Amino acid sequence: MVLALQVAGLIAVDQVAIALTPHLPLPLPSNLVGMLLLALLLLTGLVRESWLGQAAALFQRHLAFFFVPIAVGLMAYGSLLRQHGLVLLLVILVSTAAGIAAGGWIGTRPGLGERPPAPAP
Repeated sequence: MVLALQVAGLIAVDQVAIALTPHLPLPLPSNLVGMLLLALLLLTGLVRESWLGQAAALFQRHLAFFFVPIAVGLMAYGSLLRQHGLVLLLVILVSTAAGIAAGGWIGTRPGLGERPPAPAP
């Protein structure tokens, strides 16, 4: 029952993000808006990690299954991958390295690792 409620909470955040996305000034995908919204809720303490942790761990354990549709979709672009595959791989590697470096730099800044106090019940 707890797991079902936690999954419902994650779905609710996703649905709010889907509703918000068309009204934003930047053309962002709704899944990114949902992750940012969830991060904001967790950072402000409005949502506690323990309220969603079990469902998040379940999704994380089975994350590889979410990439199967992407891999199947790439098969339709075989000629594009043969023609520009090395350039695409280079872009993916550089952008991944930049994201990891930025995350590491942000994570080492003083005061960012501290959690805000939990709201009183």
